[in-house]
Amino acid sequence: MRRSAQEAQRTRDRIVRVAVNQASSVGLSGLTIGSLADALGMSKAGVVGPFGSRGALQSAALTEAVDMFTEAVVTPCLAAAPGRDRLHAVIDAWCAYLAHSPFPNGCFVTAASCELDGQPGELRAHLLQTVTRWRNFLREQIVSAQAAGQLAPDHDVDDLVSTLNGIAMAANQEIQLLGDDSASARARRLMYAALGMAGGERTPHGG
Repeated sequence: MRRSAQEAQRTRDRIVRVAVNQASSVGLSGLTIGSLADALGMSKAGVVGPFGSRGALQSAALTEAVDMFTEAVVTPCLAAAPGRDRLHAVIDAWCAYLAHSPFPNGCFVTAASCELDGQPGELRAHLLQTVTRWRNFLREQIVSAQAAGQLAPDHDVDDLVSTLNGIAMAANQEIQLLGDDSASARARRLMYAALGMAGGERTPHGG
């Protein structure tokens, strides 16, 4: 029984990994059971079975993509002290992630945001929660840095959060559409400049 449960989990994980890669290229809306079945060498029933519906499979793919972003950008930065040190770590990891995205079509959340922002439903609600959590995380680090006297206190926090996200989204377009290899380094400089922090002239890790 335990082996069957483990095998079922491995199958589910394999389906989700392929679904994430496909959705990165064709969008979550373009993700079909048939294309996944062909890619996995499975029946359609075998693909959808672990999830119960196509919608649940799409949601699982989005969750996996978000988890990958969290592991690459957020988790490693938590060892740094809140505030300026953590902002340094976040910006460096974020820009390195943009330069070397694990997804075929760049930042998954950015692509999903463009795809789903005008499509009400469970997937959009899921994405909204994800983006809100990320923005709140950035906001907490900026507030901590301001409270510690590490950032100018007169800068509006929400303006800074929007600026950082806008820079990242622009860099993703420059990397994916324009093929600009300098985009991640530029994004890093602009993020540091927006926050009024020194150190943005260094090349991001891996960039």
